[in-house]
Amino acid sequence: MAFSELLDQVGSLGRFQVLQTVALVVPIMWLTTHNMLENFSAAVPSHRCWVPLLDNSTAQAGVPGALDPEALLAVSIPLGPNHEPHQCRRFRHPQWQLLDPNTTATNWSEAVTEPCVDGWVYDRSTFTSTIVAEWDLVCDSQALKPMAQSIFLAGILVGAAVCGQISDKFGRKPVLTWSYLQMAVWGTATAFAPTFAVYCLFRFLVAFAIAGVMMNTSTLLVEWTSAQARALSMTCNALGFSFGQVLIAAVAYGIRDWTLLQLAVSAPFFLCFLYSWWLAESARWLLITGRLEWGLRELQRVAVVNGKKAVGDTLTMEVLLSAMKEELSVRQAPANLGTLFCTPGLGLRTCISILCWFAFGFAFYGLALDLQSLNSNIFLLQVLFGAFDIPAKIGTLLLLRRLGRRPMQAASLVLAGLCILAITLVPREMGTLRSALALLGLWGVGAAFICVTIYTGELFPTVLRMTAVGLGQMSARAGGILGPLVRLLGVQSPSLPLLVYGAVPVLSGLAALLLPETQSLPLPDTIQDVQNQAVKKATHSTREHSVLKCTKF
Repeated sequence: MAFSELLDQVGSLGRFQVLQTVALVVPIMWLTTHNMLENFSAAVPSHRCWVPLLDNSTAQAGVPGALDPEALLAVSIPLGPNHEPHQCRRFRHPQWQLLDPNTTATNWSEAVTEPCVDGWVYDRSTFTSTIVAEWDLVCDSQALKPMAQSIFLAGILVGAAVCGQISDKFGRKPVLTWSYLQMAVWGTATAFAPTFAVYCLFRFLVAFAIAGVMMNTSTLLVEWTSAQARALSMTCNALGFSFGQVLIAAVAYGIRDWTLLQLAVSAPFFLCFLYSWWLAESARWLLITGRLEWGLRELQRVAVVNGKKAVGDTLTMEVLLSAMKEELSVRQAPANLGTLFCTPGLGLRTCISILCWFAFGFAFYGLALDLQSLNSNIFLLQVLFGAFDIPAKIGTLLLLRRLGRRPMQAASLVLAGLCILAITLVPREMGTLRSALALLGLWGVGAAFICVTIYTGELFPTVLRMTAVGLGQMSARAGGILGPLVRLLGVQSPSLPLLVYGAVPVLSGLAALLLPETQSLPLPDTIQDVQNQAVKKATHSTREHSVLKCTKF
């Protein structure tokens, strides 16, 4: 626990922490644009089959009389289930009899129609280009769009599995810097993908890098901040995601072509890669893993930036060895998943943490990645989601300080689940109330995200922290992959997906009550620190129980 004292000496909330937070949160904003990008780049425009009478000037010249486009559309395209022109079928031959006012336009059979063998015509009034129009991801190929989203989320899942353990072994900063470069390179390459398969491959690689950025950003913020300011720094990190949602809506509103939009959200990461060399490696991780000279240099550098050069000059290797004697004398366990599950004191924390991460990803990605299905202005809706999230997260910060981690983690998940469940009781005609409940539910999900990122960092020791965060991120992405698939249950009952989306957060929130409280406690550096915390808690509880028994009459 001695590192907390060293950090207080060089400055645990000074100019360095402010600069570091800004440098780390700005990329989070642009990273969020990639998470939400396919709400716009993969928007499904209105479409119909290509037909000669409307789309071939030669065929139009042979039309008898002067018929307007509406009439030509009526004889070329049958009506669909919503009494609009069918999006996936056309008449084999023009049905001129439909121009007779006494003929019912719905009297057509499959025999006189055919699929869109010559392609589709897309409405380009909202978006000039999307991947849906680029590769015809409609009708029989409409399942390819959610498949692209699932591949993206799978990339984050795999990245979390790999980057977490690599960061615990090689450091936070190298993985973060490399991830910035990968996002810049593969994000730019995505804009020039020649086929849908290549597009999915590049998006997978971008997502892999996203996992490295998210995990190492949160861990660097936690490990360079005091216990008192930890919630503030992680709230700033979470606000980066909120501002990112507003940012993608603004950028997408101005850039309606998916390739240019892809370039616009990827190019900033070249700049992030360049300035990331200035960032400091986690001195906490350096010292715990035995890289003492490097850790000493980083502490002295932070002291200078925070205006405490004199304190930095007094830090020597002898002072460092004396302060960290207890931590360095403990044999460190290998940083792997087995240690998290099998070590006494960590197994229960790991399982419940996984469940909380899964509930967040399941509810968020199940609801927030399908804005177009809400039949509203997706630009405005995206802004509202982000803007509403900002005061919600600031409120979460204030509540975290007053209530603690465990009550807030449980309450936020339960609130999100109950709001989603309440939507099933509101008729579809009451759209405003349903939207209000959805926004309140997303507030709960956002609050749960802040809690789980802070909580995970505080529950696990430095030697295993990135492995634990990586496991949590994997769980969130697994929930994200399953979330959109739950919508398929709507075929059985329209309310069934919402029941599932609501039940999972409620159960996870109740399970979070089994976790220990970590508010104001120093970050554990070793597994022994975690076990010591558990012993102190048990001893404290035993003493309280003894006092109660002695005072009972």
